[in-house]
Formats: sequence, C-alpha cells, structure tokens
Amino acid sequence: MRGKVYLVGAGPGDPELLTRKAWRVLQSADVVLHDDLVSEEILRVLPPAAQIVNVGKRCGAKGISQLEINHWMVSCAREGKIVARLKSGDPLLFGRAGEEMEALRQAGAEFEVIPGVTAALGAAASARISLTDRRYASRVVFLTAHRAGGTGLKNERHIAADTTYVIYMPGNRYAELAAELQAAGIGVEIPCVVISRATTKNELISRTTVGKLSQCPAAASPSLMIVGSIVGAAASEDAREGEVSEELSLEILSLALQHPFHNSYGGSGVE
Repeated sequence: MRGKVYLVGAGPGDPELLTRKAWRVLQSADVVLHDDLVSEEILRVLPPAAQIVNVGKRCGAKGISQLEINHWMVSCAREGKIVARLKSGDPLLFGRAGEEMEALRQAGAEFEVIPGVTAALGAAASARISLTDRRYASRVVFLTAHRAGGTGLKNERHIAADTTYVIYMPGNRYAELAAELQAAGIGVEIPCVVISRATTKNELISRTTVGKLSQCPAAASPSLMIVGSIVGAAASEDAREGEVSEELSLEILSLALQHPFHNSYGGSGVE
C-alpha cells in the first residue's frame, strides 16, 4: 500500500483559516472526499486536477454510508493515491474520525490527522465572545444536539453558573432545545446566540435568550449555538464599543497607514 489518507480539518469556512499544512496536503491530493458542510469558498480553492467527491450525508448521492466512505478511503490508498478526507471544522470533534481511523488501522492504511479550527472557535471569534473569562465563565462544554440514541442535553443536570455551553448542529429545533436547557437548570434569562455559516460571507448572528429561543429565525447550516452569561457580557461590551467605533476605526486606519510595513503586502489589511 503506497498511498496515504489525510483526515484534514477544513476549519469553519474561511479559506484563510486553513492551516498551512492542510493547504499543502489539499494541493497535492489525488482524491478529496469532503463533507457536505465544507464551505463553497474552500471547495473553490481545491486543485482542479484532483477527483473531488461530496460524501456528505446530505449530498445528492443517496444512501451513502459511513462504511462506503471507509471503503473508498482504503481503496484509493491501495491504489497508491493521496487521499484528503476533508471535514468541516476539526476532524476529531463530532466528525466521525474515530470510526474512520479504526477502519484505516484495520486495513493497514497509512493515515495522518491534520487539525483544523473547530466551528466553536470560528463562531465565537465572529461573534466576539470569549468562551472563558475569569469574571463570568471558567468552564466550556462542547456537545452536539444529536447523539447516537438521543439528543445531547437530556442527561445534563445541575449546570454551574460559570459554564459556557457550545451546542453543535442545533438544527432549527429551538423550542425543544430551549426546553432541554431549562430542564438542565439554565434559566430563561440566560443569553444565547446562534451563529450560522461562521467566518463566511453568508455569516448570520442572531442574539436572544433561552426563554425567547423559540422565536429565533431559522438558521442555515452549518450553525452553532453558544449559551451562557458570557454571551450577554460580550453583547454589553459591543454596545458600549459601538458608541466610539467610528472614531476608533478612523484612528486605527490612520495608525496603519503610518506603519512601516504598510506597503509590504500591497496594503494595510485594515478595512
């Protein structure tokens, strides 16, 4: 077996958030097997010579299974090909990487994992929310709204007040999630935010509370939800900052134009 499989993290959507290693592997790949939630912006930078296949569970090829994906990776590796198994966010977080690595091990296929910026970090950065803050939150819990055998919140109880919850794949079942959050001990007044297509040009951020979550407009996939006191604290800071944002932006631009590296890359990078 001369080929190799790379489990590559595509990050949350912005191609500039791909790691240098991920970029290098993608440019040299013979086959790219990508999830359905990998952004169009990233798909557009894949090499035209590569065989690019959507193996997402929502893609047009009906009935594609995890076993078929595993078989495809192993078969291509046995043909001596470089395979990039491209996953949204980070491969090791809610990406079925465990099942795929087990299949590759059993087949004796060489593989490597290339981490990516997980959706939680991309979404939090876009919404300007620090997931931890010594004044508000000392714990972060990542979970998915969909687990094998049931939803991800039903077993959560007695949540500490200083916890930030990041819920992957919430779908549009907001009323059900709000009920589960309240059953877990999170009050109706606790702020939350839904971030859709984080870091892309189609990004949408909707801020609400647990009690009003059911009224939140449906978000396009991929989306993610952040729940906790820190969400409200960040919104308050943004509101105060908005009072001087225009003046501050002009000051930053003025300083950037004076910077000795301003013309090094054709501009300041400040918009």
